Formats: sequence, C-alpha cells, structure tokens
Amino acid sequence: MSQQTSRAIRIDQNGGPEELKLVEVQVGEPGPGEIRIRHKAVGLNFIDIYQRDGLYKLPMPLQLGMEASGVIEAVGEGVTHLKVGDRAAYASQPPGSYCDLRVMPAKTVCKLPDEISFETGAAMMLKGLTVQYLLKRTQPQGGLKAGDFVLFHAAAGGVGLIACQWAKAMGLQLIGTAGSDAKCELAKANGASFVINYNTEDFVARVKEITGGKGVKAVYDSVGKDTFLKSLDCLRPFGLMAVFGNASGKVDPVDVNMLAAKGSVYVTRPTLFTHIATRETTQMMADDLFDAVTSGKVKIQIDQTFKLEDVRQAHTALEARKTTGCTILTL
Repeated sequence: MSQQTSRAIRIDQNGGPEELKLVEVQVGEPGPGEIRIRHKAVGLNFIDIYQRDGLYKLPMPLQLGMEASGVIEAVGEGVTHLKVGDRAAYASQPPGSYCDLRVMPAKTVCKLPDEISFETGAAMMLKGLTVQYLLKRTQPQGGLKAGDFVLFHAAAGGVGLIACQWAKAMGLQLIGTAGSDAKCELAKANGASFVINYNTEDFVARVKEITGGKGVKAVYDSVGKDTFLKSLDCLRPFGLMAVFGNASGKVDPVDVNMLAAKGSVYVTRPTLFTHIATRETTQMMADDLFDAVTSGKVKIQIDQTFKLEDVRQAHTALEARKTTGCTILTL
C-alpha cells in the first residue's frame, strides 16, 4: 500500500490555540466506502473551537477540521458517486480537514458544481448545510410560510449571513441579532428584515415591538447560555426554539414546566450530523444548497483567509468574535 505525506494540524490535549501543532502524517489508500482527497481550501467553524477546548470531548491526539474542498485522488471499493479527478466538497464526521490530504468516508463528500470555486466550496458546506436543515427541516408546528417572523442570533457570522439571504429568498421576515452596529448593518445588507444590537438594546422588547406583541414562530440560536432564556420569551405559543451552538457556553439544565408557562413551546438541540447521516439525505440537502448558491439567492461571503500554518491566529480571531462571514484556510 502506497503512503504519501501530508501536513496536518493536530492537538495532543484540550486547551487554547497554542495547542494547535503543525505535524506531518502518513496518508494511505482508501478502503471500502472511502475516498482520498487533496484539499484546495479548508473551512473554519465554531465547532472546531469546541473540539479544541474540550466542550465536545473527542479522543486524543485529534486532527481538527470539519469541512473542505479539493480534488478526488483515489476511490475505494463501493464508492459510485465520485471518481478520480472530481472536484468535491464536504462537511463531515470524523474531524480531520485541517490538512493537505486525507482518507475519509465518502458518504458525506459531494461533487462540487463547476460554477462554485474551491474557496467557496470550503466555506459553505458546514455552514450552508446547517442553514438548510434549520430553515427547511427544523420548523415549528405548521411549518414556516412567507411573511412569518423568525429570530436568528449571530446574524453576521458565517451561518448567520447565509441564513439572512436564504430566509429572504423563502419570504421569511428574519430578525437578526449581532453585537455591534456594523455587524447589524452587514446582516441587514444580506437580507435580514430587522436587526437588533443586543449590546445596546433589549432584544426581547424589540422582538415584541417588531411582531406587534405576538412573538416569533422560531428562534435559531447558536449563542447558547447568554441568550437561551430570553430567546424563549421571544416565542409565540407553540413556537420552536432550536439551539444549535454554544458560543457563550452550554445552556443550563431546563425545567420543562417552564415550557408550559411560556406557551406550550418546543425546544430542540439538533446537529448537522444527524441530518447528514445517510448518503441520500446528504446529497438532497447539498443539492438544495448548491442550487441556492448557483442561482445567486445565496452568496457566500469569505471575509478572512489564513494559511494552514497560521491556524492559531484564525482560531484566536474566531473565538474573540472578531470575524464576520466565513473564514477559510488556504494550502
């Protein structure tokens, strides 16, 4: 079996950005159901920080990274949807995209349309598929229809800017929150119907004002601890609270009786990886995302680019919430 060498970013223990180490690893041939891909660009996501700092526990040593794009170099037995030379992109378990070359399961790797660049492909898969499952598959009772109000926290981030645009294309009235006036303007420019600077305004009062006192049908919250309880107060009866991240820390345990008092509301903690557990679902969701991007309904905004070897700086910027839009690593 032939072996090739690849640069990779690895941690040997949980901690801060200083734990990120550039190492050389050996990469072999793909086994059944696997592919080998040579990356062109790698996406950066908040989940990478949760895995690095230990909020999400994983075995050590750990090669980080959950999304990338590149060219298929080898295909294992049983893989029929990809061939050598295909342009491809993915959001995937297990982690390991912070590298030049890797062998990985093929089921969540999708052929990348020619109209989409490698940079965009690397930036859009995890974040774009997240927005797809939130707005299309994580819906309140009765679904979402044009004109419905939804609240989306961190609206100027990588996921948020995609959500603003996609919600607008669906006819939804998205109320976006962000931590500065500049970030609020960015969300508005990307399709948010209303924006709230949560550092200078009470977002619950403002949501009630915008919705004529009724509240929103759904809240999509990746902030977690700092916003959870107030977000519940933004929901109308039978509304849906979807917590899909923990940027401010894990949400405290919930007293389920509180959900009755707030109007028979629903709370869910979805993950992308449950949604993309099968090849068929992954492809269906990816096709919807590719269509949204190639049609121009959704533009992927890459605001920060770092070299692979500068990954510590990238993590520091992301963790300090100094970034907007998407961040990628170039090789």
